[in-house]
Amino acid sequence: MLDAIHWDADLIRRHDRPGPRYTSYPTAVQFHGEVGAFDLLHALRDSRKALRPLSLYVHLPFCANICYYCACNKVITKDRGRALPYLERLEREVELIARHLDRNQVVEQLHLGGGTPTFLSHDELRRLLQQLRQHFNLLDDDSGDYGIEIDPREADWSSMGLLRELGFNRVSLGVQDLDPEVQRAINRLQSPEQTRAIVEAAHTLQFRSVNIDLIYGLPKQNPERFARTLAEVISLQPDRLSLFNYAHLPERFMPQRRIEESELPGPAQKLEMLQRSIEQLTAAGYRYIGMDHFALPDDELAMAQEDGSLQRNFQGYTTHGHCDLIGLGVSAISQVGDLYCQNSSDLGSYQQSLDNARLATRRGLHCNADDRIRRAVIQALICQFRLDLRDIERRFAIDFRAYFSAIWPQLQQLARDGLIELGEHGIEVRPAGRLLVRSLCMLFDRYLAQQNRQRFSRVI
Repeated sequence: MLDAIHWDADLIRRHDRPGPRYTSYPTAVQFHGEVGAFDLLHALRDSRKALRPLSLYVHLPFCANICYYCACNKVITKDRGRALPYLERLEREVELIARHLDRNQVVEQLHLGGGTPTFLSHDELRRLLQQLRQHFNLLDDDSGDYGIEIDPREADWSSMGLLRELGFNRVSLGVQDLDPEVQRAINRLQSPEQTRAIVEAAHTLQFRSVNIDLIYGLPKQNPERFARTLAEVISLQPDRLSLFNYAHLPERFMPQRRIEESELPGPAQKLEMLQRSIEQLTAAGYRYIGMDHFALPDDELAMAQEDGSLQRNFQGYTTHGHCDLIGLGVSAISQVGDLYCQNSSDLGSYQQSLDNARLATRRGLHCNADDRIRRAVIQALICQFRLDLRDIERRFAIDFRAYFSAIWPQLQQLARDGLIELGEHGIEVRPAGRLLVRSLCMLFDRYLAQQNRQRFSRVI
């Protein structure tokens, strides 16, 4: 079974190390300033000619309160008036992008992230969706995959009704932990009642999917407390659940400097939290999709993994990896064909570019032939836990073992360790290796030796 996981603490200790999460390959660390707006416009032209379907990501950076653990690109403000000037620039970006696309390119996937998208007022959300529908071919029959991230402290039943009316059919709720002491330590006070009300509204209003985000490794957490949080979350029956490992990097993310390092759980406690969480979720019927993600068996992600169509992009696991991804807003990333590009991460710079009627593209990269091969290998391993060597050889006209001869001894060692099964025609990630699949993918990452590993979270 794809969802089988074998817990081997010794293997975890030996192979747990910092590494990328591979929402792309090459990763965003490789982006450089020689890619700009002209490259994006050229890629959009090719997308238009091929009439490729689209996935839109809209970044809304504002939050009313700071969460100390957060590593997202956000703007903390109580001034709700800051949203409208941002929306005006966002509308200009939409207009500039859309004129290089074809109205027949269907938007199969839409996602609003942040920040806190529900920081916007109801009128502002209506205005944003009206603008998107005016310039892009959004579906009206509820068949699209249209999601939004929600802070339960910023939403109520009327908010959920509006979102459903606007065409959203998926919601993702930030929870992280329900224990009051942990919440105080991370400056995110959120009652179970607030979370339950939003989940119940989503179910009543027939949202197709509800995802809940949790984080283990936060200050004041211990295995018993986190097990209670998880039990309460399971009782809400979300369709998907994300269980992230907190990466404490205060030298990179200023808000994390407010966390008392002495209150962080140690490595042994974190491992116990993860092990118990996997046991709880498995007992409740959830399948391990990979990379911290769990889903009920009838969820689209679980079914896509079963039939081999699951993919991964900057939005995480997806069934729409075949779409060209258009990122809108400050710091948003696009993937159009073999081009990756990212908008400026500075709000002022982003807005000034659009005031001058220019796209805010600041960096990116063009995938080369080697990147495409390694991307396909990593995608297969991280999404399907298996790799057909003959398929890679046929698609890219290579001899797999010769092409990757430099890492073959390391693959053989992983096979001896029991993480993978290395056959003549394929690689199979064994149950003991599925939690450590990032470590396997890292062997195929040509750039990793040049990078500072401390930029990344640990595998476990």
